Amino acid sequence: MLDSRMRTLIDPPLNRTGRWLAARGADADTMTLIGLGFGIFTALMIYLGVSGLMIIVPLLIARLCDGLDGAVARATTKTDFGGYLDLTCDFIFYAAVPMAFVLRDPVANALPGAFLLMSFYINGASFLGYAVLAEKAGMETAEQGEKSLYYSAGLLEGTETIIFFVILAIAPIWFAPLAWVFGVLCLATAILRVVMAWNESVT
Repeated sequence: MLDSRMRTLIDPPLNRTGRWLAARGADADTMTLIGLGFGIFTALMIYLGVSGLMIIVPLLIARLCDGLDGAVARATTKTDFGGYLDLTCDFIFYAAVPMAFVLRDPVANALPGAFLLMSFYINGASFLGYAVLAEKAGMETAEQGEKSLYYSAGLLEGTETIIFFVILAIAPIWFAPLAWVFGVLCLATAILRVVMAWNESVT
């Protein structure tokens, strides 16, 4: 819901930085993998019981790299594999953080964590399925920035997920109730996306 608004703010500095990095030999796929590395490090710190700034910093660096890989690609050469790698690493990161909270406190977090991961899975399936339909229909959008596949909007997008993870880093004790709430909103996003797909198929 917030991604399209955020793009207008972050794309100009990201693109400038991407051009600067590209001029110095940076590679988009390398940026993606660096971002994944910081994401996995974030999850490891969560599992080890760390919270606060020591979680927020690598988390935000991971997401910064996730934005810079596209900016570097636009400044050099965009590839289908680059888009695929970017999306795969995003899914790994979004799974690793909840799983880290589950492993950190299985008694309190196992059930809400499983529900959250299920909602991520369903929401991701609806997202990718809609992208396939959009590709077949020749649909295009730039509201979420210039992407390698169609990004359909929803109640919860990347910005909301990052905010959610930052809140969890500050207050890990609230993981269980927040996971239930966020999971429900993810399922609502998936349902709305299915309705959008159905409307597109009958018009």
